[in-house]
Amino acid sequence: MDNNKLADLLFPEIDKTPEDYEKIYPTRWDSDEAGDVIVTRLGPSPTGFIHLGNLYGAFVDERLAHQSQANSGEPGTFYLRIEDTDDKRYVEGAVETIIKSLGFFGIRFDEGATMDDGSKGEYGPYYQSQRGPIYQAFVKDMVRKGQAYPCFMTEDELAAIRSEQEANKETTGIYGKYAEKSRNLSYEEIEANIAEGKSYVVRLKSSDTSGCGNGGKVRYEDREGVTYIHVQDAIRGDVAMPANDQDVVILKANGIPTYHFAHVVDDHLMRTTHVVRGEEWLMSLPIHVELFEKLGFELPTYCHTAVLMKIDEETGNKRKLSKRKDPELSLGYYRKEGYHPQAVKEYLLTILNSNFEEWRAENPEADTDEFKFTTEKMSSGGALFDLDKLNDISKDVLLRIPADELADFLLDWAREFKPQAAPLLEDKEYLAKILD
Repeated sequence: MDNNKLADLLFPEIDKTPEDYEKIYPTRWDSDEAGDVIVTRLGPSPTGFIHLGNLYGAFVDERLAHQSQANSGEPGTFYLRIEDTDDKRYVEGAVETIIKSLGFFGIRFDEGATMDDGSKGEYGPYYQSQRGPIYQAFVKDMVRKGQAYPCFMTEDELAAIRSEQEANKETTGIYGKYAEKSRNLSYEEIEANIAEGKSYVVRLKSSDTSGCGNGGKVRYEDREGVTYIHVQDAIRGDVAMPANDQDVVILKANGIPTYHFAHVVDDHLMRTTHVVRGEEWLMSLPIHVELFEKLGFELPTYCHTAVLMKIDEETGNKRKLSKRKDPELSLGYYRKEGYHPQAVKEYLLTILNSNFEEWRAENPEADTDEFKFTTEKMSSGGALFDLDKLNDISKDVLLRIPADELADFLLDWAREFKPQAAPLLEDKEYLAKILD
């Protein structure tokens, strides 16, 4: 197979190379200047629902970036990337909702997507839907190197493979003998399929990467013929799991990348140093490690946060916060109920870092930004969310806020959520005296 010829057949209009994009998006800092600088990102989907988990992760992102410093004294960077490659999930006005909702809690982005559907910063576009040619250039290069291939299997063929695997109690997916048919197509067969208008995806040609190691960030181990990867997670320490053997889809039939591929390319080109995400993504880590290895990218530091839990009132057991059952999962709940954003922030810090409450007791009047946040003090188990504790902390926080500031907050809240009461609060001087 002439892979160069195949790459040109699949991507005739892509003329830029990965090297071109490396020049367009250079490293943010020279090695002498970098120091301990950290670059983080928040990458929500524009679904219109912004929840407590987004805020939880955003606090980690923001603190890690802004508490770090380059040798020049400049802080790190926290940016907003909109992961909108799934048209079916897009909701009009969702980006504005994300920025406004997080802004209410003091989360500010240094660069990224903006309220007017634009972008701020030199590493954009910050909407994945606008980065198609970039992804395709990297996929084309992988095809050229024999690391990826077109797959023409139909939905019926995929369903038949899945049924066979389930009947044999095998791992489902396209790998090993199930991938051979597509892997072994000749150039002429591929060319004929395309000429006939057959739909295809591009798959990763998974293979052993145990000799790579990504500069020491990944360690490989053989256990009875199975290769395991070891990745040092900033929260969980050494994470070990079987290496990837799946020929996962990296480019869908419509030319749009899957999340797996898009986030790897974007995190590299946007020079992300730390990726903060929920523990539900741990199972995908072997795929992402292999993609970073195949593409020749340095692996970022992963920080897999704990799932937010609560005590179920009916069973008394812990369970995940639910969009359907728990109104407190939505960030809109706290605005509607009149919680001060500083109270929510302070409460989340008690969940995020085990030593925050001790620090607060020793520094009762200090600004929370003075607290040194670290991933080492984060729990890898389920983080328990407790509204009663939030209410207790809220009382203490409100006592520390000057009465005139609290009056402004109360009046703004009333105008939005209880307009019939707002006229009674317009005398801010009198209101501040009452609150004092």
